Order: sequence, then structure tokens, then C-alpha cells
Amino acid sequence: MGGARDVGWVAAGLVLGAGACYCIYRLTRDRRRGCRGRRLRPSRSAEDLTDGSHDEVLNAEQLEKLLYLLESTEDPVIIEKALVTLGNNAAFSANQAIIRELGGIPIVGNKINSPNDSIKEKALNALNNLSVNVENQIKIKIYVNQVCEDVISDTPNSAVQLAGLRLLTNMTVTNDHQHMLSNYITDLFHLLLSGNGSTKVQVLKLLLNLSENPAMTEGLLNAQVDPSFLSLYDGQMAKEILLRVLTLFQNIKNCLQMEGHGANQPSFAKGSLFFLLYGEECAQKMRALVYHHDEDVKEKVVTIIPKF
Repeated sequence: MGGARDVGWVAAGLVLGAGACYCIYRLTRDRRRGCRGRRLRPSRSAEDLTDGSHDEVLNAEQLEKLLYLLESTEDPVIIEKALVTLGNNAAFSANQAIIRELGGIPIVGNKINSPNDSIKEKALNALNNLSVNVENQIKIKIYVNQVCEDVISDTPNSAVQLAGLRLLTNMTVTNDHQHMLSNYITDLFHLLLSGNGSTKVQVLKLLLNLSENPAMTEGLLNAQVDPSFLSLYDGQMAKEILLRVLTLFQNIKNCLQMEGHGANQPSFAKGSLFFLLYGEECAQKMRALVYHHDEDVKEKVVTIIPKF
């Protein structure tokens, strides 16, 4: 009788052991493959969720704990870690909806008021990932004016400024909220000219979004822009910048044609972007770029020149 019981325990142990080995095998195999799927953590304390691996995907219960922690703590180290974890989780479409449904957007959004630049940057990064979801944009749009003000007034080329520009770029991928930037277009051109390479590229991404919308064309062309803007069309300009300013010009011209306006549109003030783009100096730069060494640049210019 005892022998039979022993045999039973041995058999059970073999089954459990085999199951454990299979789990270890699956885990090892998933890690080798990069494990792109959702990996849910076991239940842990809220603060524990901010430690270590921010690359794992949290479930709804864990996200709720994290949001409560973010709302209730005043420890800047914990706040920053929680924002990083939330931001990484907001890169997943399912979690973008979950965080919204848990009331997480205003909790994250309130952190852009922090005097701590690192916390502010992490909050903007989290909102940036959340803004990929169209429904989330409806809630995030209440922060657009503040983000615009902060971007214009912040330390030039700072991490906070770039994070804000990335958020505004995501918020203007569609036409729904572009009008909220109408009063900041001149400031954005100033930022374009005064910023470093990274800032220039990010501002141009934002301006390109606006330039694709005919409703924004008049505001863009009316913007007061320093004549040094035309230096961006010089042949020695970095390709990633040159191609974008050429595309900006192309988009504006296309929108003018769609609206039935020609290059002699008289309603734009002197010193505006319109007078720079349609002036003789810009025309000369375009003709010179026809002989640019890069084929992509030449191809882009050829599509613009006939429209002069």
C-alpha cells in the first residue's frame, strides 16, 4: 500500500517537474525571440512596479496601482520612475485605452506643471505615447496651449522643449487640433531658426503637419519670419533639414492651388513667409538646387520649380 502511494507521489512529481521545465523552456524561448508579446507581471506592490524592468507590460490592475501611486506620492524619484513605467506601457495600444479609462491622463497631465524638469519631461513623454490614440487626444488637447507656451519659453534645445515638440507633433498628425497652434506659428519659425539640428528637425516635423492642411495655409504664410529662414535652402544644409523645408514649400504651394490662389495672392504682409518663399532670392536658391549632388533633393526641387 505504501509502495503504491510512493509511486503515486513520484508520478505527480514527474508531472509537476515536466510542467515546470516546459514553463522554463517557454520563457527561455520567448526571451531568445525577443518576446514581443504582452508579459504580465504577478501582483506586486505599487512602488515595486517602478523598480527595475520598465520594459515589461503591466495589466490593468497593476496600471491602476501605478496611477494611484503617481497621484498620491510626493517623492520625485518615485514620480519619475512611475512616469517612465507608464510611458513605456502607453506605447502599447491596449494600454493606451486602459490608462484613459482608469482616469490616468489628467494624473499624468498634471505632472507637466512640475518645477522639476526631469519629471516634466517624463510626463510629456508619457502623454506623447498616449496621444497616439485618437480618443486620448480629446482629453490631452486641454494641455496643448500650455505645452506650446512651455516649448516657446523653455531653455533652448532642452529635453523638455524637445519632448513638448514631439507631443505637439503627434497632436497635429490629423487636422482636428491644428487650429490650437495658430497663435504660435511665428514663434515656431523663430524656434526653427534659433534651435540646434535636433530642434530644427522636430519643429519642421510639426510645421509639415500644419502645412498639409489648407485651413492652416494662410496662417503659415502670414507668419513673420526672419529672412535668415532662406539659409535653410542652401545647398550645404543637412539633407534631413533641406528635404523637409522643401516639402514645407511644396505642401504650401499645393494647398494654395487647392484653394484657388496663385503666387500673386496680395493679402500677405511684408516680412511674412509668403514674401520669402515667393521672392527672387528663394527662386535663385531653387534654381541652384536643381544641380544638387543628392538625387532626392533634385527630385523634390523639380516638383516645386514649375509652380513658381
